[in-house]
Amino acid sequence: MVCVVTTWPNSSDTLKTPVEAVDFVAASSSSPSAFSSTGSARESGREGKTEFSSAIAAAYPLTAGVGRAFFFKMSVFGPVVKIHPVVLASICDSYERRNEGASRVIGTILGTIDKHSIEVTNCFSVPHNESEDEVAVDMEFAKNMYELHKRVSPTEVIIGWYATGFDITEHSVLIHEYYSREATNPIHLTVDTALQSGKMNIRAYVSAQMGVPGKTVGVMFTPLSVKYIYYDTERIGVDLLQRTRVTPSRTKGLTSDLSQVGSAASRIQDMLTTVLAYIEDVLSGKVTADNSVGRFLMDLVNKVPTITAEDFENMLNSNINDLLMVTYLSNLTQAQIALNEKLVLL
Repeated sequence: MVCVVTTWPNSSDTLKTPVEAVDFVAASSSSPSAFSSTGSARESGREGKTEFSSAIAAAYPLTAGVGRAFFFKMSVFGPVVKIHPVVLASICDSYERRNEGASRVIGTILGTIDKHSIEVTNCFSVPHNESEDEVAVDMEFAKNMYELHKRVSPTEVIIGWYATGFDITEHSVLIHEYYSREATNPIHLTVDTALQSGKMNIRAYVSAQMGVPGKTVGVMFTPLSVKYIYYDTERIGVDLLQRTRVTPSRTKGLTSDLSQVGSAASRIQDMLTTVLAYIEDVLSGKVTADNSVGRFLMDLVNKVPTITAEDFENMLNSNINDLLMVTYLSNLTQAQIALNEKLVLL
């Protein structure tokens, strides 16, 4: 994994392009995010240019008006970021609907936080404009949208922000500063909608201030582990999207309820066949037994309700009778409405 460090000005009250930096090297510490300062930035005669004496500065030159980003191999630590598919769909939709000429879109991500994980369950896009020298974000829009969202989902809070694209820019540091006022230690989510590596890379970061004592001269972005989870209701949509991958038109029509039940039963039967084959291979000695798989299968067996075949058949027939009665009443109501319309016309 990579730690990204972006340098920026000392003043945190003004939104300026980063022009200052500090020389640093990775400290020999057990902490994966520990760094030690080896010097401070020294202003040269020309404004907006900084001299560096370290080998790092020579390897990564500072271009005019752009901050320097340093990359270090690091271990991933901290909480796990769990992302729901509806969030990714919303981000992609906002990117497809972006204004003409906009290179990327940003937005607020919402969710819940516990001791060991951060669950991202929702998001909304925030209008913004950015150029090479400055960035402007509609903070009032973001605030109003969050207030409206709280009326619907009061348990979801602001946990950070997202941006489409692969890199963390100097503008990202300035936007991250705003979200630091709205949430404690916010996360920054990047979604590579351009598919630079052939797939949509999704990364999450947390930031930390860095610099010499009494003077902050940079922000360090450290990566977090990312996992994808879904509710049972979201699984239906994900499965439908997966089926569009094998169709030439990339579309898939909705099926009837009966067809969906049949497809689900077929998938369950296939999975049971796979499980039974694995169990037979373990019993015959062809495959080494995995204790974790055994405990998982035992847990599934214990969750299946104990019911006799006769009781199950009676319960199924009772439900079918109820369904047929509802269908009969619906047809009777439709006939009554049609007859009433004709009587009104007489």
